[in-house]
Amino acid sequence: MVVFKPGFPTKLHQGAANIVGEYFSKLPVVDTVLVVNSCARGQAVPESDLDFAILVKPGTTACERADIEAGWITYSHADSTIAEYRKQSKFCHLHLDIIDGNYNLPVFEEGVAADSFEIEIGNQVCYAAPLYHAGPFFTELRNKWLPYYHEELRLQRLAIVKEACEYDLDHIPFFVKRGLHFQAFDILCKAFQKYLQALFIVNKTYPIAYNKWIKEQVANWLNKPALYAKLPPVLSVCNIESDEINGKVKMLKDLLYDLNNK
Repeated sequence: MVVFKPGFPTKLHQGAANIVGEYFSKLPVVDTVLVVNSCARGQAVPESDLDFAILVKPGTTACERADIEAGWITYSHADSTIAEYRKQSKFCHLHLDIIDGNYNLPVFEEGVAADSFEIEIGNQVCYAAPLYHAGPFFTELRNKWLPYYHEELRLQRLAIVKEACEYDLDHIPFFVKRGLHFQAFDILCKAFQKYLQALFIVNKTYPIAYNKWIKEQVANWLNKPALYAKLPPVLSVCNIESDEINGKVKMLKDLLYDLNNK
């Protein structure tokens, strides 16, 4: 299993990352300081955010996690290096989550957006890069969740996600008929993301997102450039106040049908 190494696009990114690492590595309840997202995968640019997941050791309580976060907020607001990093661009932010490594299955709800179960495991376990060293709990999580979760859960998740996608697609014509075209398009976008979720589950690959890096993930990671070419037209609408969206429903249903027969 590949362990990623972080890459920072500017000295200010690197300096701010060092402050994060020095602060959290001193806390006895912290297992691993993880760089996540673009910097973890070496794809960051000067305008990219700095994103961290601070993995705490098993047994750390919710109150302790809240105290850790509050302490960091106070400390970071007073730190000059962090301040300089934030000044370099209005688009540069420092995001930091205190995580406990527990990935619980979400409760299925009809009509809501795609859940983040696979995305969280992907970004915090599969593609995360330890800033310094991998702690024993992080190693345990990688052994548990990689290369992918167990087959019984995979089939369970796939059935749930496909059902959710089909529900959305079946619902869209009702809104088009009522003239609620923007709502219909919103649901089409949700169905599209659930299709991507199902696609990754079928291919036993953790995603990083369903709303960005789509070409990178589908054409390159899954090695499906021909399939990727079919995706942009699904969300390309010329006249939203028409029956055009119903045609997009047919396109996505065909893709989902193909997925069902893999």
